[in-house]
Amino acid sequence: MTYQMKQDDEKIVVFDTTPTVAASGTAVDDDTDAKKQDLEPSEAGSSVTSIESDDLKERENWTGRLDFLLSCIGFAVGLGNIWRFPYLCYKSGGGAFLVPYIIFLILCGLPLFFMEISYGQFASLSPITVWRISPLFKGIGYGMVIISGIVCVYYNIIITWTFYYLFMSMRKVLPWSVCGQSWNSPDCVVERPVINETEALETTSLFENATFALDNSTSFANSSFVNSSVIVGNMSALVNKTMFSPASQEFWENNVLEKTSGIEDFGGIRWPLFGCLVLAWTIVFLCLCKGVKSSGKVVYVTATFPYLVLLILLVRGVTLPGAAEGIKFYLIPRWEKLATFKVWGDAAVQIFYSVGMAWGSLITMASYNKFSNNVQRDALIVPILNCSTSIFAGLVIFSVLGFMSHTTGVPIDKVVTQGPGLTFVVYPEAVAKMPLSQLWAILFFLMIFTIGLDSQFGMFETMTSAFIDEYPQLLRKKKILFTAFMCFIEFVLGIPIVFQGGAYLLQIMDWYCATFSLMLLSFSECMVISWIYGVDRFLKDIELMIGYKPSVFWKIMWKFVTPAVVLFIWLFSVSQLEPVTYGDYEYPTWAITFGWLLGLCSIIPVPILAIHAIYKEETGTLFQRIRKLVEPAANWGPSQMEDKMRYIESMTSFERERFEAAQQNVDRQRYLVMRNMNSSAIYKGPVTTINLDTAEESAVREQMLPAGAANYPFSAPTEPSHLTNLLNGEKPPNSIC
Repeated sequence: MTYQMKQDDEKIVVFDTTPTVAASGTAVDDDTDAKKQDLEPSEAGSSVTSIESDDLKERENWTGRLDFLLSCIGFAVGLGNIWRFPYLCYKSGGGAFLVPYIIFLILCGLPLFFMEISYGQFASLSPITVWRISPLFKGIGYGMVIISGIVCVYYNIIITWTFYYLFMSMRKVLPWSVCGQSWNSPDCVVERPVINETEALETTSLFENATFALDNSTSFANSSFVNSSVIVGNMSALVNKTMFSPASQEFWENNVLEKTSGIEDFGGIRWPLFGCLVLAWTIVFLCLCKGVKSSGKVVYVTATFPYLVLLILLVRGVTLPGAAEGIKFYLIPRWEKLATFKVWGDAAVQIFYSVGMAWGSLITMASYNKFSNNVQRDALIVPILNCSTSIFAGLVIFSVLGFMSHTTGVPIDKVVTQGPGLTFVVYPEAVAKMPLSQLWAILFFLMIFTIGLDSQFGMFETMTSAFIDEYPQLLRKKKILFTAFMCFIEFVLGIPIVFQGGAYLLQIMDWYCATFSLMLLSFSECMVISWIYGVDRFLKDIELMIGYKPSVFWKIMWKFVTPAVVLFIWLFSVSQLEPVTYGDYEYPTWAITFGWLLGLCSIIPVPILAIHAIYKEETGTLFQRIRKLVEPAANWGPSQMEDKMRYIESMTSFERERFEAAQQNVDRQRYLVMRNMNSSAIYKGPVTTINLDTAEESAVREQMLPAGAANYPFSAPTEPSHLTNLLNGEKPPNSIC
């Protein structure tokens, strides 16, 4: 069975051109192609298949050869590479941590990255609409968009803080490098005091003695403990020495955030941060207002600039005294750590988050590729470069921390941290001790800004493209206006976080919104494509794009290994999940409940939309409806006509039956039963087109079927008219000729 296609203004028509067998049993060929061009598809259904052509309307594409690659690199290389990986590596065994890290990159990171950009590029659709591949699971796409939308809100808050620090870095004296400012407390210190081992042991002993004495207060009061004043004096000295507050910490909490005592006291708005938030969203809009045509140019700067700054900071860092000790502390393997289950779990989680699966951004960016782009090459380059960047960033961070340790005498393990504490407290404190500190501070925060902006591009474009592809007639011609509207909505949602108590809200969002839901979405995605759509069919789709069939390695990964690894990551994450905290502050029950609801809002669309899709099906039993909805929709496939034709021709008999069933709006099993029941009653003559204009003759045309019996009407047709038989060279019944 072969097909031909033609495109009209509104429809693409698929013709079954297989020669059919006439009533006499002889083969009959179509002798006029011109007749096919005039054939209109019947409403009742025939082997002339109507496929919506919305997808074929001109859609944006990357304009440069490196646009997609740099966009993926910019998205994947995020803040986690700077402020989480170096800390994890040090804490989890130094260089030994790279062993589980690389293993999980091969077993999980590479396969999932390859999968997402492959089916995004194949269909040229973003995360919601791409689930034509299996419409029952469209909720997975909505979950991805919801996660990206929530993270977009607070990710731009990090860019907001970065702007604030960037502007402060332009002062003559870095404000976090000195005490005596209006926001400083009496405990403020510029240099962290050093407590050596002997003092620490003495301190512990004194505390133990004091605790014992207080627990036994009666005997303590009656005894001749003449040295009690010495203990009290030593304890006071200890408190004075340990209860200090670094100037950089006070600048962060008392000036930048003006942090309140808890989420119950939300305080007022921080107007300087509000202004920086307006600036952040304005820049996002200007970079994305024209979609990939504008962002594709910006990434040439934003994706490469961080590497330039990291290189400059590394060269500067390794020339500082103490840098070698810091790098040794970071890289020297501690192999005994590999026997710890948590180390392997942390490595798996870090790979999962750093490569960027299940956010929808990879699918979105790949959807703007040309169909023939070598997606397998890109799937190897980006994750490997991303992981290399993490290791490289660790060298930069620990060379500077080694210098800080050398200058202050404070052990590295006493100052190393992760997250915002590293970016906005520890590293600025270290930079302040360098010559030309303003220059290094400006470079560092410019790097953080560009890294954050690239990730923001990917997540925000996911949202806008998802809705534009889902409602193209309404939104595609209004992309700039819709982008402005989405920027405004996200800006409004971010305003509460620039209040004095906003840091507590951001902690809830970061703690819950993507902790466990990402893994579940990714697991579902992998299972649907490998087991329902079919991994062999998926490999053929990739072969159509790159010209050769991928290795069987990918098949094994997608079907068995990667889903098992993702499930392990999810179980590990859930087992490690504790109620949200902020330092020593414990959140009230209502705030924890809000966090869980925030995390579940990206999972809930999966069952809800599945139930809604089943309900909306008009015919069939429950199982028949489910069978139909898990199979690819009638409009699934490449966006361009010539690619779609190759896709159809590559189908096996099973896949073609599934495809033909979708055109008839039924599941494959119902289609096969229907075809068998009606095969004897349906005329199988060749396609013949005549110009019939009268109502009477139009009724005749409705009973004419094109060549082949590939697609049959759902209801049994009537017998063909005598006129139809005559037009196709048949003798009328009871003819004496």
